[in-house]
Amino acid sequence: MARNLCGPRVRMGNWNEDVYLEEELMKDFLEKRDKGQLLIQRNRRLKEYLLRPMQLSVSEDGYVHNGDKVMLVNLDYPEIEADLFLRGDLSLCLTPDEVRAHLSDEFEVPCGLSAAPTKIPVGRNTFIILSADREAIGQVLRYGQNFRLGITGGFEDKMLYLSSDHRTLLRSSKRSWLQEAYLTDEVSYLNCWQAAFPDPQLRLEYEGFPIPANAKILINHCYTNRGLAAHRHLFLSTYFGKEAEVAAHTHLDSHRVEKPRNHWVLVMGSPRKDSPTMLDLPKPPVEDTHILEQAADPRAQ
Repeated sequence: MARNLCGPRVRMGNWNEDVYLEEELMKDFLEKRDKGQLLIQRNRRLKEYLLRPMQLSVSEDGYVHNGDKVMLVNLDYPEIEADLFLRGDLSLCLTPDEVRAHLSDEFEVPCGLSAAPTKIPVGRNTFIILSADREAIGQVLRYGQNFRLGITGGFEDKMLYLSSDHRTLLRSSKRSWLQEAYLTDEVSYLNCWQAAFPDPQLRLEYEGFPIPANAKILINHCYTNRGLAAHRHLFLSTYFGKEAEVAAHTHLDSHRVEKPRNHWVLVMGSPRKDSPTMLDLPKPPVEDTHILEQAADPRAQ
């Protein structure tokens, strides 16, 4: 019968190699920690950039200008075509790949988009209105005028542009399989968009007029003539949780009118210190429909 004649302090096998290997692993770990190259450190830096608080531009004349920092918000509406959907105001957000976001402190290009229920301007949902003509910086943005939507994602040396292209077998939106909307760093005609008035009967009359701040508009892609849409009923599992899909597709009702999925608001900053955006301000009595309904109903008095 075999017996172990060695005590617990006796070193056996390649014990010297194991000791040196542990020391090398510890040195490698400490070196990466000092340089900030650990996965948890890189992941934390990316999250800090994307969630960095941003300051929106404040409109002094009530209109949107080239160079303004805005949020693109799809206002809340009752979705009657689906039972499950995201409620509340959804803002257009930069959404990095969930797997690769844990492995790097930078987002890859092209980068995805989503609509998230947040009203706070941060790095991932603050866009800059850029004119197709670089000399038009500071001028009023008008209906039917080409413009670009850029985003830095909280970084200082990066600029990505909202883009889209025709749907192919290899490239389409993840859930609806419609035309994809994405972010890229290449400047081309695929980055150009136009704003249109929501009412089709007045659309031609508003052509060339300045776009009011915090007003509903349609954002159409110049190259494919598809409207930017938020699909509240199609969920995406993103790096920040459950959010809605964003695609480039024009949804029309039976009257050939764009549905609320295609309605967007260029939200500007608020001059008040207690509210970061104009969405946080209370509506005036003229715009509050509940007050008008109570005044028209004699039983409410």
